[in-house]
Amino acid sequence: MTRFTRRATLGALMLTAASSLALTTGAAQAEGDTITIGYAVARTGPSATGAGITTIPNYELWVDTVNKAGGLKLPDGSQKLIEVVEYDNRSSNEDLVRAIERLAAQDKVDLILPPWGTGPNLAIAPLMARFGYPQLAVTAVTDKAPEFAARWDRSFWMLGGGHDYAKGLVDVLAAARDAGTINNKIAVVSVADGFGIDLINGARPAFEEAGFELAYDATYPLGTSDFAAMMNEAQGSGADSFVAFSYPPGSFGMTKTAQSMGYNPKVFYVSVGGAFPIYPGIADGKAEGVMAIGGVDADSPAIQDYFARHTEFVGNPPDSWASAITYASLEMLGQAVERVGLDHAALAAELSNGTFETVIGEVKLEDNQLRDLWWVGQWQGGAFHAVNPTDKAGAAAPVIPKPEW
Repeated sequence: MTRFTRRATLGALMLTAASSLALTTGAAQAEGDTITIGYAVARTGPSATGAGITTIPNYELWVDTVNKAGGLKLPDGSQKLIEVVEYDNRSSNEDLVRAIERLAAQDKVDLILPPWGTGPNLAIAPLMARFGYPQLAVTAVTDKAPEFAARWDRSFWMLGGGHDYAKGLVDVLAAARDAGTINNKIAVVSVADGFGIDLINGARPAFEEAGFELAYDATYPLGTSDFAAMMNEAQGSGADSFVAFSYPPGSFGMTKTAQSMGYNPKVFYVSVGGAFPIYPGIADGKAEGVMAIGGVDADSPAIQDYFARHTEFVGNPPDSWASAITYASLEMLGQAVERVGLDHAALAAELSNGTFETVIGEVKLEDNQLRDLWWVGQWQGGAFHAVNPTDKAGAAAPVIPKPEW
């Protein structure tokens, strides 16, 4: 594990902010007069792509924004700059757990931000509960969120469950089938990891209940790089719809494989990575009509402002699903600190019961869960638009069939 502090890497942002503050106010904040925030996120390994697009840039943007504004506000009206202690968990849950233990027991940071991914958040949940830290599990998709929230009452589950996304996708596909646009056959593949397992376990009964036939249903190990055999089977299945419950490497690899073999289903749906800003490039400029998990209201002024600030600071736009929710969770944390301070019990209670103004609108959790979410999105006209729930403000109409590659 590599230790980064505000004095070393992200620390440059804090020191710059502190210097600017001193120049404008005439007084720099004293050594130690900071709030320390720690996190252990994958900078290397298979999870680095997702973490490097959805999680780390938002942490850095938020810290920079807060520090340039004078720091986190406390209930007494004072402000403290943020100092960060960061570890690379190397996409290993063992390294992640060790890093969280070190952040809590040795570094004694004030707050701990979550890692990227469902499995990593599940891995640290007992540890975060043992040390008493609130856990904003913002990139974890799990149907067991209600159970986990009850078991660990300082944990907060922000991305819904597999059955939610499966139902949203079924609604989109059923409408197209009923309109005669697609047949009732689906080819589905899923990654054999916590995320993929949760999604496929929610999808199978949802597809069956809606009258769909799973013409092809296969799982693949995390780390798979050759998708030719699966894609050939899917192409030969007779299904008009291809669905992948996948992480970024799978989403990208299947897209490239489908293009190389001329596989053009009427519906092409991938999961994590499909809403990433790099996806159109992965798809060789032919992302139009591709569906994926999540979405944003691309016409929302708050979302447009967030996209602009993220692009200016990072150099690239955020993804169009969990990035905005990640940033919203940090805004919630900052507002909670301003209201109740750094006591972990008080913070958890405020996060659970409070109402917050964020880039995704007003947020109030339900039983420690964010439920007002987008389930399905689609690339349309160069932007990734949310298409389900169809009755949610800002939803675009899905376009089916997808243009050929």
